[in-house]
Amino acid sequence: MSGPVFSGSLELAAGVVLVCAAVTLWRRSLNAIVKTLAIQGLALGAVALVLGIHQHDGGLIAVACFVAVAKGAAIPTLLRRVVRSDPTSREAAPLINVPASLVGAGALTLFAFATTAPVTTLLPTTAGRLIPIGFATLLIGFFAMTVRRKAVSQIVGLLLVDNGIALIAFLATSGVPLIIELGVSLDVLLVVVVLRVLATQMGSRFGGFDLDQLRELHD
Repeated sequence: MSGPVFSGSLELAAGVVLVCAAVTLWRRSLNAIVKTLAIQGLALGAVALVLGIHQHDGGLIAVACFVAVAKGAAIPTLLRRVVRSDPTSREAAPLINVPASLVGAGALTLFAFATTAPVTTLLPTTAGRLIPIGFATLLIGFFAMTVRRKAVSQIVGLLLVDNGIALIAFLATSGVPLIIELGVSLDVLLVVVVLRVLATQMGSRFGGFDLDQLRELHD
């Protein structure tokens, strides 16, 4: 893979990861949010694939395929089933409204680029210059977990954090061993499976998964 093609492909894939993180704050439909998460998972796999092809690394290409399957298909499929069990599958009243959330995402992105400047100086490569995108995705994930009320939205925030960490690992180290990525993804998959079981039980009893309503039931 030639230099310009490698740089353009890597920048495009990493950029899609960041844009998808911002879109999850823009959309209120849980179905749309989960679809965006699936696109982000595929883009993350594409980052690893571009790096693997460029470096002729078969192990990294295998990691890319696993990431695309796990984070672009398996986990979003489970989340869609949870969403279908929720009669009010919208983020109707987030703690911070959509315009303010998007402004917050922009501010976090600028903060990520400012704070990781020393790192990009130490890694003056195409991949190294994109590390702030991974850090920004991580921060937006934490932000989503803070301002969203639906349990599914908070799980999506957790997955954004995980994807941001994975993106940083791919860009900073030119990939992570398959066994590490497998372990992390299985942990996340376990969280989603547990959510699926709990969602089925709560949906049959209470009819929804709004965290504020569940706190009221607890009180």
